[in-house]
Amino acid sequence: MWDRRAFLKSSGVALVSFGLGPDFLHRAASASGVSSGTSTRGKRTLVTIFQRGAMDALAAVPPVGGGELAKLRPRLAMNAARGSADGALLDLGVGFALHPAFADVAPLFRSRELAVVHAVGSPDATRSHFDAQDYMETGTPGRKGTSSGWLNRVCGELGHDATPFRAVAMTSALPRSLYGEEPAVAIARLEDFRVRMPGGERGAALAGKGFEALYAETTEELLGGTGKETFDAVKLLSESELSRYRPAAGVRYPTSPLGESLRQIAQLVKADVGLEVAFAESGGWDTHVAQGTAQGSFARRAEDLSRGIAAFWADLGERKDEVVLMTMTEFGRTVRENGSGGTDHGHGSCLFVLGTAVDGGKVHGDFPDLARGELYEGRDLPVTTDFRSVFSEVAEKHLGVSATSELFPGWRGSRLPLLRES
Repeated sequence: MWDRRAFLKSSGVALVSFGLGPDFLHRAASASGVSSGTSTRGKRTLVTIFQRGAMDALAAVPPVGGGELAKLRPRLAMNAARGSADGALLDLGVGFALHPAFADVAPLFRSRELAVVHAVGSPDATRSHFDAQDYMETGTPGRKGTSSGWLNRVCGELGHDATPFRAVAMTSALPRSLYGEEPAVAIARLEDFRVRMPGGERGAALAGKGFEALYAETTEELLGGTGKETFDAVKLLSESELSRYRPAAGVRYPTSPLGESLRQIAQLVKADVGLEVAFAESGGWDTHVAQGTAQGSFARRAEDLSRGIAAFWADLGERKDEVVLMTMTEFGRTVRENGSGGTDHGHGSCLFVLGTAVDGGKVHGDFPDLARGELYEGRDLPVTTDFRSVFSEVAEKHLGVSATSELFPGWRGSRLPLLRES
């Protein structure tokens, strides 16, 4: 005999990118008697972008002066001098420059909202993309088989009720970072958002009730005190609301997968659906061949990333204080260029951290002396800052999660000061 309790036990709520349509979600919200107006505004959001393929830190944020990099990269090194034939680097005035393709985020560095962490990465020296990405996403370098991702563990330590939109990846499949016990959802396109209860249709039929009615009856029990918040979120993500969304005046996102992901993340932030952890990806950073200088494969990826981040930040408007954005990449590239006009798998790289509370306008970390040959294995930028020093700083200062031993098991390092106390 199927009843609400059996239905609860067998079904569970699964937020996935297929199943019942937005019209059902809207009707279910109405059936539950939920009124509009619930807001989760005030919750902070961490936005992460994984640059898959391993970004070349010395192309992105090269040191200025000395000339050592030009000797090691006769075809790839660029000049910061005005009028340089191949496009000038953007001198940041702190001993480093930005690749010209990062022009859209240069103002954020100068306004002290954007910081760079250089010579950062994993202490594990693997040059396998698969292993290095796995180690970074699980937060356990050198340890295979970790069942959960570090972002999922962050969600588990937040210590308050959550909506189904607490952790969202703008990807077709859930990334390793969000594997684990805490609910997380992968939504490649918000327009395709659906809700499905595995086994729910069968359970409803056996109970002799309509699926929607049984769903409406059990939702509050399933979701506890977040039931009203959940259905308000669902209503906000109804098809009509999605189609009406427009970025802030003057904001134009790049027409790329990353640009679309960041546009939708901004939409979720401004929709007040309880988003606290967001994940997006940027691919194509494996520049073995014809990497280029001001033009080429690296420049195309850098421009897409830069334009996407700048558009996202402008789109947030008054919500910027609630958001920190952080990039990451599995490892860096060789300091010396290869025979194919590219760079091979290396060790250290760099990452960007953006936020109004970020100690920006600086290049953080201990950068090696290239002239003295302070390279890892004589070929790579060394890792002088463990990525966990950055991740734990952002988790604690921005999200209030200070359980470092739970986030990064076995790590005994210290946080890198990057954010001001809230």
